[in-house]
Amino acid sequence: MPLDRKTDALNSLGFAKPPSETRVVVAMSGGVDSSVVAAMLADEGYDVVGVTLQLYDHGAALAKKGACCAGIDIHDARRVAEEKGFPHYVLDYENIFRDAVIEEFAESYLGGATPVPCIRCNERVKFKDLLQTARDLEADCMATGHYIQRKPGENGAELHCAADPGRDQSYFLFSTTPEQLEYLRFPLGHLPSKDATRALAAEYGLAVADKPDSQDICFVPDGNYAGVIEKLRPGAAEPGEIVHADGRVLGSHEGVIHYTIGQRRGLGIGGLSEPLYVVKLDVETRRVIVGPKEMLSTRIVPVREINWLGDAPFDSRPEWHVSVKVRSTRPPREAILRPLSATEAEVELLTPEEGVSPGQACVFYETGGTRVLGGGWIWRGR
Repeated sequence: MPLDRKTDALNSLGFAKPPSETRVVVAMSGGVDSSVVAAMLADEGYDVVGVTLQLYDHGAALAKKGACCAGIDIHDARRVAEEKGFPHYVLDYENIFRDAVIEEFAESYLGGATPVPCIRCNERVKFKDLLQTARDLEADCMATGHYIQRKPGENGAELHCAADPGRDQSYFLFSTTPEQLEYLRFPLGHLPSKDATRALAAEYGLAVADKPDSQDICFVPDGNYAGVIEKLRPGAAEPGEIVHADGRVLGSHEGVIHYTIGQRRGLGIGGLSEPLYVVKLDVETRRVIVGPKEMLSTRIVPVREINWLGDAPFDSRPEWHVSVKVRSTRPPREAILRPLSATEAEVELLTPEEGVSPGQACVFYETGGTRVLGGGWIWRGR
C-alpha cells in the first residue's frame, strides 16, 4: 500500500531501498491504530521496532478501558509484537511526561486556562524524546497511528488533514516541525474511515481489532480534571463567588478549576430568567464571571508560540488569508492571520466564534485545501 510514494524506485515509506533494509520505529500505544501500523509494516517486510511509552503510574488505570498508555495497553502492544515477530520495548518516560506535560496542565488550569495536554505530549515527548530514541536505534523513520497525512511538496514534506474528516487529528499535531515531519510517517492518514482500520486489524489477525478507542486524557481516565489538579496542587480548589458580568453576586463555587470558558451546565445558579455561560475566570479574585451567550463571541484572537509550516517565512507578509480552528471539535473558519513577530500573531475571525479560551490551540489551514500551515496557542482572553 503506497505511502508518500514519489517514484517507482522508492519503497512505500519513501526510501530508495528494499523494505528489509529500512528500519522503522513504530510508536505503539496498544490501541488498534498503532497496532495496525506495526502489523502492516511488518507484513510488508520492513525492519520494525515497536516502542511503547509508560507515561504515568498506570496502576490505578490498569483495567480502565478508553485510556491510552495504561498497563493493559502495554500488554496489548507487546502481544502484537510477539505475534508479528518484531522486537518491542517499553520505555519509562514517567519523569519526562510529568515535567513536560502534567505539571503545565496543572499550572494552566490554575491560571484559568483550558489546556490541551495531548498536543504538548506530541510536541515534547513523542516527537522529541521518542523521536530521538528512534534515531538512536538507527531507524530510517518513525511511524505513528495518527490520522493525518504527510505529502511531498516542492519545499519538503507537507502536513495535510486526514482523508476522513471525522478522524482527522491535525489540530493535535500543529506543532510538528518541518525537521520532524521529514522523519515521521503516518500510514493511516489516507484511509477512508476507522472501520477500514478495524478491517485491516481483523485481516492481520490482531486481538485488538475490536478494542474501544481512547476517549479521555490518558492521565485523567475518569475525566475528572479538577480531581487530578487537586491531587497535584493540594488546596488549589479555593472557594469563591459566581458573579454576573453586571456585578451581581449570584452564588458561590468550590474552586475556579471546576469551570471552563463557555460552560453552561453545572453552574449551580438556577432560577434565573436567562441562560448564563462562563465568560471569564478571574483567578486572582477567585471569581467565576458569567453572562449571556453573546458575551462569548470573539473576533480577535491573540496567538503565540507559533509553529509555521508554510513555504514562505511566517513574517514575510503583513497578513495571510487562512482558515483556523480554535477548538478541536470546531470546523475551520476563514480568518486573517497577521504576524506580529516570527512566533506571535493576531488572528481576526471573519465570523466571530463563541467560547474562545486561553490555553487552547489555534490551528491554521490552507483555505479551501487540506494543508496544515501550523498554529499557536491562544494566550489571553477577549
